Amino acid sequence: MRHTDYFKNFLDKTVNLSKFKLELLTERVDSIYGVLKDDEHLGPLIKKKIPQGSWPQRTIINPQNGKPFDADFVVQMVEDPDWADDLKKYGDAIYKVIHNMSPYKDMPHGRKCRCVYVTYANNAMHVDIVPFVVRADGTQWIINRDANMWERTDTDGFTSWMKEKDAIAGNHLREVIRIMKFLRDHKNSFTGTKSILLTTVLGMQVEAWRKVLEPGYYADLPTALLHIVSDLNKWLQANPTKPVIMDPSGSGTSFDHRWSQATYAYFRDRIHTHAAEIKAAYDEADFDESVKKWQSLFGDGFTAPSSSTSSGKYSTVGTGAGMAGAATVNLSGRAG
Repeated sequence: MRHTDYFKNFLDKTVNLSKFKLELLTERVDSIYGVLKDDEHLGPLIKKKIPQGSWPQRTIINPQNGKPFDADFVVQMVEDPDWADDLKKYGDAIYKVIHNMSPYKDMPHGRKCRCVYVTYANNAMHVDIVPFVVRADGTQWIINRDANMWERTDTDGFTSWMKEKDAIAGNHLREVIRIMKFLRDHKNSFTGTKSILLTTVLGMQVEAWRKVLEPGYYADLPTALLHIVSDLNKWLQANPTKPVIMDPSGSGTSFDHRWSQATYAYFRDRIHTHAAEIKAAYDEADFDESVKKWQSLFGDGFTAPSSSTSSGKYSTVGTGAGMAGAATVNLSGRAG
């Protein structure tokens, strides 16, 4: 059974990042950007900021207990020919300001391969700052600090692709992605698969022609979840060896280097198991048994809305628009 009202409650109360946390994230990113922009040396090199990853894609979820929720934003910088042989200077310039400016100098912070990070008190929030440049031909590039090389990206292109796929799926793709991220993070399933890979391979399964053959293919969240994960499982089972996963924006960048053959094989096995579990819960005709099967997969957070005026068994409540990210406006960026 579908239990669409249970799914909506599960997203709203358990999976989605709260409006308060989203607004707090926006405030803190604005504050960091303001400090960078106001620096007398770095400020003139900065043009603008663009949120990226799961935050603008509206696939960000509540973190596990004791772990931070995180978000990325890219900082467009002027390309400096003097730094061509030492690309880490872009990140170093941002790090220097963070390292020397209160309150960030007293907070955990540092440099990673493609970003500078800041971690907030009690490990509650983690922000990555990614330097990038836009060249004269309009192409966008981020820096791989470890390899001292440029990497092509297309934040707007990935966003457009996500919007198109989500529209085809009746605005349920983002919800499916959040639920699958919940399984990964809270149920410790398919660990080792980055969000950018999960988002891409789930989105790849959404096709308009499926609705021509079956108009209700993405009719509601549980139906979309069933079909998207089932289609992903079929694709994975047809590919025992780690496949090439290209950035669907057309940037020419591949994402599959974020998998090893071992982590890909583990993901493949876990999705095979989850596809069967989802189908069993969806096909179960007994109301209580179906709820138990969904709860076995998602945990105790999969419950009926407390405000429901019906018994739940005959509820006609739809999945609604319980999307994390409702508090953000027109954000663009690449999935994280």
